[in-house]
Amino acid sequence: MENLISLVNKLQQACTALGDHGEKSALPTLWDSLPAIAVVGGQSSGKSSVLESIVGKDFLPRGSGIVTRRPLVLQLHKIDEGREYAEFLHLPRKRFTDFVAVRKEISDETDRETGRSKQISTVPIHLSIFSPNVVNLTMIDLPGLTKVAVDGQSDNIVQDIESMVRSYIEKPNSLILAVSPANQDLATSDAIKISREVDPNGERTIGVLTKIDLMDKGTDAVDILEGKSYRLQFPWIGVVNRSQADINKSVDMIAARRREREYFASSADYKHLSHRMGSEHLGKMLSKHLETVIKSRIPGIQSLINQSIAELESELNRLGRPIAADAGGKLYMIMEICRIFDQILKEHLDGVRSGGDKVYNVFDNQFPAALKRLQFDKHLSMENVRKLITEADGYQPHLIAPEQGYRRLIENSLVSIRGPAEAAVDAVHAILKDMVHRSISETAELRQYPTLRVEVGNAACESLDRMREESKKATLKLVDMECSYLTVDFFRKLPQDIEKGGNPTHSIFDRYNDSYLRRIGTTVLSYVNMVCGTLRNSIPKSIVYCQVREAKRSLLDHFFAELGKKEPKQLGSLLDEDPAVMERRGALAKRLELYRSAQSEIDAVAWAK
Repeated sequence: MENLISLVNKLQQACTALGDHGEKSALPTLWDSLPAIAVVGGQSSGKSSVLESIVGKDFLPRGSGIVTRRPLVLQLHKIDEGREYAEFLHLPRKRFTDFVAVRKEISDETDRETGRSKQISTVPIHLSIFSPNVVNLTMIDLPGLTKVAVDGQSDNIVQDIESMVRSYIEKPNSLILAVSPANQDLATSDAIKISREVDPNGERTIGVLTKIDLMDKGTDAVDILEGKSYRLQFPWIGVVNRSQADINKSVDMIAARRREREYFASSADYKHLSHRMGSEHLGKMLSKHLETVIKSRIPGIQSLINQSIAELESELNRLGRPIAADAGGKLYMIMEICRIFDQILKEHLDGVRSGGDKVYNVFDNQFPAALKRLQFDKHLSMENVRKLITEADGYQPHLIAPEQGYRRLIENSLVSIRGPAEAAVDAVHAILKDMVHRSISETAELRQYPTLRVEVGNAACESLDRMREESKKATLKLVDMECSYLTVDFFRKLPQDIEKGGNPTHSIFDRYNDSYLRRIGTTVLSYVNMVCGTLRNSIPKSIVYCQVREAKRSLLDHFFAELGKKEPKQLGSLLDEDPAVMERRGALAKRLELYRSAQSEIDAVAWAK
């Protein structure tokens, strides 16, 4: 069973060394799941004296006000023989045999974390004491509860201390050692008050009554010690600490323990309870009960460790492995990352991921709507038709049909289609750029390397710009083709009767009458609408061929060509990792190391059994 307490001691040390203090963070915590005894009490309750009595040494700082300003994880190790000594986790190769020096180091280490102010810190100090006169036990000494801030402390120090104490005793795996002075009303005990709030049934609370020998004459603490005043699941334990005069005279702890035993054995009030009174009994009872709790919690701790290891390994895999050392490895890593990005972009275009439908929306809605907004009928108003037909005839009026006028009216109408055609090219270009940015953000590997992410993004956008220019040329050529050569069959199918201008004997003025010009405008509008129908189908094909198809086929070809020319140092500069990712990977690796170490320690104890 002693191995179980040693196991938790090692796990607590590993937690502190690797930065797991049980505080809220984005990392899983093992600290909160470890069974521990939290020592709680108000200032001047005798809490420090109780701990020193259990250890049998003077080693805790003393003074007025708040002396304990950081949690002290006190780990006691029973040794068979040899000189007593102490070790701090933050000084791993230094052994203290002078416990006055231990007291000074606790104060100094507190000041290193909090400064010489009287503020508090949640980062624990780990102290291990090895002695033949102790039982295997781990306790966490917490700052004493107080009601008033002293000079040099912030106004919220009272609440800060209470919050820290609560953070320890609220944990279901925590045992609460509630220290209360017998010479004060138990109803006003800070330790009992806060313990009752987190453990209303007293299932995790062990009550310790100090200063029994200082009670007023004619009063006693029998009702409390027998559980009549305030019942807990565990029996109350009374202790008699050294008086201040004893402390000043440096009365030996062994002698103090002997006097404590004699006090209870000879007291008429407490003689019947003497077998379960005193600091020696308290230490043994705490050790035994802690072992029992640890044993019951081990399966749950194992389950937590296994689950956390899987989660940490998964995230580390997602963050990626360290960068390759050689140039070939760097080049392969860059190419592989680009391939992943390229595949994600294709999935967006092909409908596996969202976004590809936006391209179709340009062709099915935006482009047709833009063509409709051109309002060719207004362009082919009576006045405009008359003006263009007359201008096209020049000094020689047309003899049969105003062919030049027709051409000018058609060309002027079709040229206006260039605007919607260019807008469609630009709209698809914007969609593709947005897809590139989304694909980059969805490529987890690129988040690891900010410089490569920027370079890939720039290279992709430059390729899209080149594709846009080629697409514009091809698309506008389709419009220009329609302007440069008219579909003759359309006009051949038109009726050529006298009413429609086929009679050359009419005067020039008759040929420019409203009916005649209206027919010309109607004919031109029909032709332009026919061409719009054709371009509505052919322009999307051109855009897809020049932009979408090329983006899927050769988006990063130019980037790859330039990549092959780079020196190893330049390749390395592309793989500079985001400091935040490096920090996260380091934190995850530390926490994974903690959990694997814990797994090994638990397995070792299991095999030892």
